[in-house]
Amino acid sequence: MTQEQEPLKTLTEIKSLMEQSSRFLSLSGLSGIFAGIFALAGALVAYFYMGIGLSNNRYYDLAIVDARLNIDFVLFFLADALIVLGLALSVGFYFTYRNARRKGWAVWTPATRRFMWQVFIPLIVGGLFCILLVYNHVIYLVAPATLIFYGLALLNASKFTLKDVRYLGISEVILGLAGCLWVGYGLIIWAAGFGVLHIIYGIVMYYRYER
Repeated sequence: MTQEQEPLKTLTEIKSLMEQSSRFLSLSGLSGIFAGIFALAGALVAYFYMGIGLSNNRYYDLAIVDARLNIDFVLFFLADALIVLGLALSVGFYFTYRNARRKGWAVWTPATRRFMWQVFIPLIVGGLFCILLVYNHVIYLVAPATLIFYGLALLNASKFTLKDVRYLGISEVILGLAGCLWVGYGLIIWAAGFGVLHIIYGIVMYYRYER
């Protein structure tokens, strides 16, 4: 390395250290891919459970019987969603931790805490909103509402991580709004948002930052 190149290398290293201290950069594309696969599997399980066609809007009608909630139906979907969420979080933590270790970065940093805080505020509010939707028998808006609040969470946290997260957040919000318009396709749109978009996002992230 020549003397002229040394200052450039030093500046690059300083920039890298500043980014690591201010942004959460350990996100792994593989975690997005697996999260998408789990979401698609969860949606398929739900449709098999109901035994109806993919374009049938009865997926939310089945949750209401004589204007009262069918608890078995609601509990099934809650269990299905929690299993998908648990698996997605598990692989997300594993691949993020592995990615950070490979690059010699710390996983739990002030930037990580800021990122998590910005993510969880909209998610908690969205979860409470979805509970209120179920309580008031507005079942058909639950699936699109999860997409909207998840997208808002990603947008809220995107300034503390890779810019690609912002585009995923915008896409999730758009799909959620579409689900509010075409409520009969709510679960299909949910599967597209949490499944297909996550897989595409994960592949892009992996080839752009991890190969």
